[in-house]
Amino acid sequence: MEVEFSKDNFLLPEMKYECELINILFAFNYRLHGWGTSLKEAFEQCGVAMFGYMTELEYVSVEQCFEIEAKGDDLEGLLFHFLDELLFLFSAEPYLVCKKLEITKFDMETFEISCRCYGEPFELGKHPQGTEVKAITYSAMQIVQDTAANHYEVFVIIDI
Repeated sequence: MEVEFSKDNFLLPEMKYECELINILFAFNYRLHGWGTSLKEAFEQCGVAMFGYMTELEYVSVEQCFEIEAKGDDLEGLLFHFLDELLFLFSAEPYLVCKKLEITKFDMETFEISCRCYGEPFELGKHPQGTEVKAITYSAMQIVQDTAANHYEVFVIIDI
């Protein structure tokens, strides 16, 4: 659902993600890797990494904001469904490419997320076409939580 937002004092977060080519059982796959000082930030960064894999984010401006919700049965399921909702936002109208994600609700007891997604609709000619992400997978999914060091990482294989 589209929500109102103000561009006043709007800041983009520091980039804390990468997309890596890895070899699993003699097959090459792409893995999204996001990290941060909280699990919420690591989830946000992983989501932005997926959009960064599909197009070059420096060509994306923030013109619209949509809110999504995701729910899982456990933490891995929550990450899967969160990324799947983001992929749907890109794959169907409004075809949104997100440059910033802001998780506004991150409930680790009920495994629910609400997230504001900032970006603009994908347009050929304006946005370079990267590789299509077909699906999110559970394959080799990892969620690393080092609470003592305030360091959190998520790793997700994507089907291309």
